[in-house]
Amino acid sequence: MRYLAAACVLALSACVQNTVAPGKSPEAAASVNTQLAIEYMRLGKLGTSREMIERALKQDPRSASVQATAGLIYERLGESAKAEHSYATAARLGRDDPNIQNTYAGFLCRTGRAVEGEKLFVEVARNPTYLTPEVALVNAGVCVRGAGDNINSERYFRQALAIHPNLAEALLQLGNLEFDRGDADQAREEVQRYLAVNPATPEVLWLGMRAERKLGDATAAASYARRLQTEFPTSEQAQMMRAGIDR
Repeated sequence: MRYLAAACVLALSACVQNTVAPGKSPEAAASVNTQLAIEYMRLGKLGTSREMIERALKQDPRSASVQATAGLIYERLGESAKAEHSYATAARLGRDDPNIQNTYAGFLCRTGRAVEGEKLFVEVARNPTYLTPEVALVNAGVCVRGAGDNINSERYFRQALAIHPNLAEALLQLGNLEFDRGDADQAREEVQRYLAVNPATPEVLWLGMRAERKLGDATAAASYARRLQTEFPTSEQAQMMRAGIDR
């Protein structure tokens, strides 16, 4: 279904009009239009994305996934009140779905309600039906760090790594936290652990370069800088490096 939707959004708009076959149930039609809304959003066509998701909302307003997608699209459009309504509706309809709750928790954190978001992330992590509790724990760590709570943030990242020792995002977040508090040596270790088992990203190479510079290893720092420039030349981090920004 995703492949077909992706192919459709690359075609003319008439393709969208004929996507939902006659006789489909409202729920099935809403599912198709939700997928289209997601694909249009990925292409940066937010106006058309909104059109698709609003069709889906009319077709199946009691679908938690439709409401959650609407929340994401309205948030991207900067329509805060509509985003809040859709996310909250999704959370109510999908109260037993930890994925929906995880999505709502992220919105709470992004809108300055870290206490509520953290609590919900922890509930998701403890839900026995949620297959990746380490993801919810990393999210909780990011949430509370954004509110200035580095102690609990580190605790969540370490809990996530206790479940999944090679979890890339947990290693990166922990390394950044350690670097920001002045522990470049520990940040270097997180970068090395990350790269031993995960593909490089501009974020981890940027952290590695800065950690090595702070530790006085010019050769290692230059190695990270070369990789950043060669492998991710258009990244924000490569641009900052070329501009001499080191933050």
